[in-house]
This record gives sequence, structure tokens and C-alpha cells, in this order.
Amino acid sequence: QVQLVESGGGLVQAGESLRLSCAASGRTFSSYTMAWFRQAPGKEREFVAVIRRNSGSSYYADSVKGRFTLSRDNAKNTVYLQMNSLKPEDTAVYYCAVDLGDFPARAYAQGSTYDYWGQGTQVTVSS
Repeated sequence: QVQLVESGGGLVQAGESLRLSCAASGRTFSSYTMAWFRQAPGKEREFVAVIRRNSGSSYYADSVKGRFTLSRDNAKNTVYLQMNSLKPEDTAVYYCAVDLGDFPARAYAQGSTYDYWGQGTQVTVSS
């Protein structure tokens, strides 16, 4: 079992930045595909970004491309979501997720792909 703990959420104004962290348990963190999803009130959960194991290649939702950057530090068992130029529409609970298998090239944006989830961290962007 893998435990995920998110941190770094908060209240910011539009245009500001936040960095979310997700710390994972487990001895083979470098082999995990890690992703972020978010869910706004009254909306369905949506994919934000994913980073592949080992190679570290990342992919983003169109809504955050160019503003968010996902990175990983395998020595610290942690992934980071740097969020710049935040907009009110980025307001949501952000969840970290892990896929323990091979990179889901055709399904990385689907929540059902992932094996474990964190508890979420609230991000609120005021206008």
C-alpha cells in the first residue's frame, strides 16, 4: 500500500503562485507514475498533470499548460506541482494519485487508472 500526503494549498490572489507537494511512501517511488487531479465544487474531478516514472516526462491538461509544472524528486519521494499565474477557475481541491504499473499512455487522464490517492489540499484563487 502507498500513502500519499499533499501539502501546500492555500488562498492566493489571481496571478500569484503556489507550489503543491505530494510525499509518497514506498521504497520504489522512482517507479511510480504520479499525477494530480482537481475537483471544484459541483464539478467532476479532472486531470491536471502526470509525470512518468524514471524518465520524468510530464503531460498536462490544456487548461494548465504553460502555467503549471510538475516535477519529481525521487530522493525525497516527492512530486511538486508548481502553479503560476493562477486564475479563479483553478480553485479546487487538488489530489495526488499514483499508478504502480506501466505508464498508462492511453489512460493517464482517467482517475480510474490510479491505484492510490491522497486526501487532497484546497487551493482557492480570489479575483
